[in-house]
Amino acid sequence: MASGAIFSSLRRRRSPSLEAFLAPVDLTDVALVQTLVSVAAELVSLFSERSFFFQRKNSRSLIRKVEIFQLLLEYLSNSSAALPSTALLCLKELYLLLYRSKILLDYCVRSSKLWLLLHNHSISGHFHDLNQEISTLLDVFPIKDVELSDDVREQVELLQKQSRRAKLYIDQKDDELRRRILFFHDEFENGRIPDYDELRSFFVEKLQIVDARSCRNEIEFLEEQIVNHEGDVEPTISMLNGLVAMTRYCRFLLFGFEGEDMDMGNGNQRKPKRRLITQEIAETFLTIPKDFCCPISLELMSDPVIISTGQTYDRGSISRWMEEGHCTCPKTGQMLFHTRLVPNRALRNLIVQWCTAHGVPYETPEVIDASTESFASASPTKAALEANRATATLLIQQLANGTNAAKTVAAQEIRLLAKTGKENRAFIAEAGAIPYLQNLLSSPNAIAQENSVTALLNLSIYDKNKSRIMDEEACLDSIVDVLRSGHTTEARENAAATLFSLSAVHDYKKRIADMVGAVEALAMLLCMGTVRGKKDAVTALFNLSTHTENCVRMIEAGAVTALVGALGNEGVAEEAAGALALIVRQPTGAKAVVKEEAAVAGLIGMMRCGTPRGKENAVAALLELCRSGGAAATERVVNAPALAGLLQTLLFTGTKRARRKAASLARVFQRCENASLHYGGLGVGYAFASNSAANRDTSFATDVSVPMSISVPVL
Repeated sequence: MASGAIFSSLRRRRSPSLEAFLAPVDLTDVALVQTLVSVAAELVSLFSERSFFFQRKNSRSLIRKVEIFQLLLEYLSNSSAALPSTALLCLKELYLLLYRSKILLDYCVRSSKLWLLLHNHSISGHFHDLNQEISTLLDVFPIKDVELSDDVREQVELLQKQSRRAKLYIDQKDDELRRRILFFHDEFENGRIPDYDELRSFFVEKLQIVDARSCRNEIEFLEEQIVNHEGDVEPTISMLNGLVAMTRYCRFLLFGFEGEDMDMGNGNQRKPKRRLITQEIAETFLTIPKDFCCPISLELMSDPVIISTGQTYDRGSISRWMEEGHCTCPKTGQMLFHTRLVPNRALRNLIVQWCTAHGVPYETPEVIDASTESFASASPTKAALEANRATATLLIQQLANGTNAAKTVAAQEIRLLAKTGKENRAFIAEAGAIPYLQNLLSSPNAIAQENSVTALLNLSIYDKNKSRIMDEEACLDSIVDVLRSGHTTEARENAAATLFSLSAVHDYKKRIADMVGAVEALAMLLCMGTVRGKKDAVTALFNLSTHTENCVRMIEAGAVTALVGALGNEGVAEEAAGALALIVRQPTGAKAVVKEEAAVAGLIGMMRCGTPRGKENAVAALLELCRSGGAAATERVVNAPALAGLLQTLLFTGTKRARRKAASLARVFQRCENASLHYGGLGVGYAFASNSAANRDTSFATDVSVPMSISVPVL
């Protein structure tokens, strides 16, 4: 059927209204005919002058059939004669056929050339299916019982005869091109790079992909199909990944680095990003359908997901709910069998359709769910690897010898190549990209600098590349310079994330902290950065604080003050408390924290309102402060108001780690001569928890708890 799976990807891009698939049963005879005249006329006007690169004969044949239907419908609309009931049933079926014809023709116009080639047989089959249904409709239509002029009747009868005789038509020239692209894919799969002249003949002369822009459009369309891929639909994701890599290689091999991309090299401004969808909708007076709103946030869902109970929530809202330690469904109260989040693509498509129909901008999530992203990038084929390797060679040659504009484009492409797959990160670094990326860090061009530092961030995720970056002369200095005075906010944030990634290696933590201005810049970003910038900064500071020799340096650089201030920021409070818990282990660090007026109060506040992980880190920090800070620090903590009740709560309801730390802190208070005056109420709760409390933990992993993951930015 023409409305089968072949159209699923198109419907994601431009969804027709739901009414398109419902026959207008409530219309009068005249209104139905007039509606059909309008639909047929619109279809003919849209496609009669369109140039179909593939499926030419099938498309023209279908349009000609619609033109004959248009003549029939126009005659019926001008006739006063009543229509038989059988004719009305046929016209309602025709309504659906016309809309499905429009979808199929639109699909052929808007899809990429490579995609149409891959589906040459199946698309031809859909044209044949439509023709068969038209033939059936005309066989049922009571032509003899309807008043028609002789010329209209002759054309309808001729169409009826032609439809009966029509057979499946597959253009052999198109099919030869399909076999040719599969041949090129197999060449890459076998480790052979096709000849330049062969690739040029195919892409430029045969497919008329004549510039970098049209080549990039092909790549983007194929990448969208990878994201939207469902089940075992052909071609496989592995095949699509290989074709994307091959097309990207041809883009630079055939068209070089000049063209539409070069506008990035001439200025430092980029197009502003669209506002968040909630801000857009707030400015409208639309009533959002209830089913489109998240039960938690009550806002339009941008990334609906299904949990184990079958309920749907927005990904961000339900993720925060689970991170806070909840193990039940917010709506039903049922226990969650697992925490896996399954994308609700059907609902998301309906939301997109509703937004399109009402003119509401809808911005899909920048980061696809982890399962989809890993599915799309897992187990790359040899074809994809070989094509990417060949592309990386071209890109690095431009980084070495190209113009400034070409270097900017090359850095961006390396950034994208290094975004997924350890194989890509490995061979990009092995091919020598790091020294050239380092040179671009000092570029006056903001886009070049931003792309180069982000490329280094992406490369650093692969462990072996960390040493390559650190061993490259002056590379660390350049990253710190971008952190301190980068041209764009994103460049500074990604420089901070790069330091976090590099500091995962213990031996590098001291080197990074000793870099002039590094810790100061991280502290400044934590205080004054964007939400994401603060997250990057606090994770980097946390990593640096795990090295005992960095304590004094972090105090001198103002990191302690920044971390204390971050305790009141929900997005970074957990990591800030974790870093403070490590810093206060040393007497010098404990004294510095005690001097901060808001430190104890901030940690107490986290124990009251923080996440389970945040409460763990807060009570751990207070415990270490008492142990290392001496009598003054202990007295400061002991005299904190409301702490007794919070400890009581943690002893009963906290996580295992939080209960252990709370019990240890209570024992510290018992040793104080006035502890009983303040904490006499710990009672049974303390006794219960202290019986199972372990001795003081000395390992990093058990003292603080923070997520040790790094987010690769998506451009």
